[in-house]
Amino acid sequence: MKFGGALMEDAEQIANSASLVAERAKKEDEVVVTVSAMGGVTDELIQMGENAKLGDMEKVRSMLSKLEKRHLEAAKKLCTGSALEETSEKIRKLIETLNQCLTGVFLLRELTPRSKDLILSFGERLSAPLMRGALVSMGIKSIDLTGGEAGIITDSNYGNAKPLLNITEVMVKDRLMPILKAGVVPVVTGFIGQDQNGVVTTLGRGGSDYTATILAASLEVDEVWIWKDVDGIMTADPKIIKTAKTIPVLSYLEVMEMAYFGAKVLHPLTVTPVQERLIPIRIRSAYNPSNPGTLIREKSVPKPTVKAITAIKGMSIITTGGAGMIGVPSVVARVFSTLSSNGINVAMISQSSSQANISMVVKNEELEKALKALKIEFRNGDLIRDIHSIPDVAIVAIVGEGMRGTKGVAAKLFNAVANAGINVLMISQGSSELNISFAIQEIDLNRAVEAIHAAFELDKMGENAA
Repeated sequence: MKFGGALMEDAEQIANSASLVAERAKKEDEVVVTVSAMGGVTDELIQMGENAKLGDMEKVRSMLSKLEKRHLEAAKKLCTGSALEETSEKIRKLIETLNQCLTGVFLLRELTPRSKDLILSFGERLSAPLMRGALVSMGIKSIDLTGGEAGIITDSNYGNAKPLLNITEVMVKDRLMPILKAGVVPVVTGFIGQDQNGVVTTLGRGGSDYTATILAASLEVDEVWIWKDVDGIMTADPKIIKTAKTIPVLSYLEVMEMAYFGAKVLHPLTVTPVQERLIPIRIRSAYNPSNPGTLIREKSVPKPTVKAITAIKGMSIITTGGAGMIGVPSVVARVFSTLSSNGINVAMISQSSSQANISMVVKNEELEKALKALKIEFRNGDLIRDIHSIPDVAIVAIVGEGMRGTKGVAAKLFNAVANAGINVLMISQGSSELNISFAIQEIDLNRAVEAIHAAFELDKMGENAA
């Protein structure tokens, strides 16, 4: 079971989350819990690190005091007896250690990636004892562990560490199986691992979901339950589509496509560990636990053809053109090599059949950097004569395994967009036929999503197919 920041926001939310764990534990199920930091704490820790680097320890100490108070007050509401004493003492010790880390940054006026990972780890390290204390106060035997203590071993790429899955699998089994067999619920910090030298690492923002599935694959569990504040994965962003429905069943591949194209459903790497073991993931609402939510498994269901609409805002299109590109494959390689060497990620690509131009989508904030790099690389003008851009675009994608081999999907999609009076700037579809993506002006995004949702009748999505 994994609980995100919204479900760890305060004592009331943590108590509700703990009750969901206790319900399963009392049925003698073996349960492993993964938790995120309390809501907003990770951002506060980032700010503390920056303030320490800038020499503003007065601000750091003020923020530390508030952080300690918030967690101690939550402990008083969640814990009783010895659990309260143990939890409060652990919080105080963690705050003191965090203070020492920040003081080191202040003295050196340097915030290295390694130091930043250590500082960020305190969000989950402070929340896990609260969950553990709440469970113990409910009569459930529990222990809290960092990801590293639980056996998650990573490389040393601080800030976005990659788990070493073969070593991790052995370590997690060795450390957690005896705990589970003893009838104890381990509460493991999400987001955190450690490298082979025992140094704390983080898996990148959103990595708590990833932690849950790494543990699940290592322990070969029956299911992963990711608890959220919504009923499951929706057919579209409910902020845009009020009639968006919960999707009962999705495949691993469909979810990965949705995550890539902007759906805030799971960390993009979450699916990978459990996919090989065919372990299902279920997205459920902590506020509506009787709802089955969304089941993610190997095979989807063929209907409806299109399951979801996703979108990414804040993007720009760059188009490179020139007759010198025709029949010269090395030009394409140079374009993408230039962007890659400048740390620019390309989200979407389209090339004309004449090979005379290539269009690609990058983030708005990387546009100027990308244009400058390309103009320098092709400054001679013999291969690429024209480089221009369109800022403030959105990528819209429709996703569904049912599209594979189904005629008329693209026609229905672009008829709906055209009938809404929206101009399509760029189109891309992979050979997998899992998605069709296209770019439009960001100002047209909501109207496009509304038109597509209506055209494919996604408001009629069956709720009992799982």
